[in-house]
Amino acid sequence: MKRLYIKTYGCQMNVYDSARMADVLAPHGYAPVDAPDDADMIILNTCHIREKAAEKVYSEIGRLRPFKRRKEANGDRMIIAVGGCVGQAEGEEIIARADCVDMVFGPQTFHRLPELVARATRASGEKVVDIEFPAEDKFDHLPEEASSQGVSAFLTIQEGCDKFCTFCVVPYTRGAEQSRPVAAVIAEARRLAASGSRELTLLGQNVNAYHGRGPDGTEWTLGQLLFELAESVPEIERLRYTTSHPRDVDDSLLAAHRELPQLMPYLHLPVQSGSDRVLAAMNRKHSADDYRRIVDRLRAARPDLALSSDFIVGYPGETDQEFAETLRLVTDIGYAQAYSFKYSTRPGTPAATEHQVPAAVKDDRLSSLQQLLRAQQTAFNQSKRGAEMPVLFERRGRYDGQILGRSPFMQPVHAEAPERLIGTIATCRIVDVLNNSLKGEVLTVEAESAVDQPVAERVRA
Repeated sequence: MKRLYIKTYGCQMNVYDSARMADVLAPHGYAPVDAPDDADMIILNTCHIREKAAEKVYSEIGRLRPFKRRKEANGDRMIIAVGGCVGQAEGEEIIARADCVDMVFGPQTFHRLPELVARATRASGEKVVDIEFPAEDKFDHLPEEASSQGVSAFLTIQEGCDKFCTFCVVPYTRGAEQSRPVAAVIAEARRLAASGSRELTLLGQNVNAYHGRGPDGTEWTLGQLLFELAESVPEIERLRYTTSHPRDVDDSLLAAHRELPQLMPYLHLPVQSGSDRVLAAMNRKHSADDYRRIVDRLRAARPDLALSSDFIVGYPGETDQEFAETLRLVTDIGYAQAYSFKYSTRPGTPAATEHQVPAAVKDDRLSSLQQLLRAQQTAFNQSKRGAEMPVLFERRGRYDGQILGRSPFMQPVHAEAPERLIGTIATCRIVDVLNNSLKGEVLTVEAESAVDQPVAERVRA
């Protein structure tokens, strides 16, 4: 058996992709290992979203080079491959800069890994680069999942982006929006449920732009897909989706939030800025008030809905007043959690050539924003003290006799309880709020979960 080490950078979609890479290579004798030093193949599944992403990959390659040389000195071989979005963006440049790399491939071509490995292991020592956007759908060529993802699983239903935000490289590294057929999503969900998954997070660069072909031959929305999953795969007791775009929140999705008990009351809805001028410069195609109205509609559909978001500070040309508008939006909405970043130039994107905000100004703005967001997160967590809520327990905790799970709002919850509760939903009273988690006391294991509840009439909006 050959040893396969995969290091994953970035988003949940890369986590999913790494698992599928292992599935693709398993029939060819590769088994995952936890360390790179004696691996027969190393894959860096990379992300290109943040600043200096490529340089971080080159640094990692440098750390791997001695392992490869040691293997070669012993008469063995180690294949080093760079996949994912940095592979897509850099292509041949990686081979030119790092001679120990044997293969480079993009996120749309990892289904070809057996062929790429065969080429890279020829006696000729060929360096292999495959960063095409193939005509075939990679999902049609992937094998069934080789192993369980666990209690909580990811399932990619949509890839690519047609939005072309001026700060983002995703349309250039992941390609145009494409959605998997409903039947394929349902089939994979059933396999995940059969392997023990009870919570499913649907993934996509713009997941709520989903437009997969339904069994009736029409294009289905994400809302329709959620209703179908709830009805067709009742073993999945919790449904989530990420990452969504405000422009793609439609009536069928609102209906799913209103009517499906399986759909958790937590939504990641990135806004990026509270300034209309900055939003226009970002090519977001919505205003701050558009976003407020969308949130109002979501909360009308699901009053207990908790929100998270993404924010970029120091976008090129952002003024103090425009940053203040972002703080006002955050105050108006109120977030349970959020991710905030200083703008960083991404080569090849339109914003990279515009007037840049000084680094010190970006630092100050990020600090102010994060202080406000932390206060909101703390207040949200504190509001759950004494509350009783269902917790899906996923694994052992840090200490003996402790198990760890998540609330409907994605908060980590730990409790002293028997391990037999792992994989089940238990009602817990929140007895303490810590810095990064909640402490729960198990009251009852739910006799009737969302599995047993009737599914609302499917929406065909």
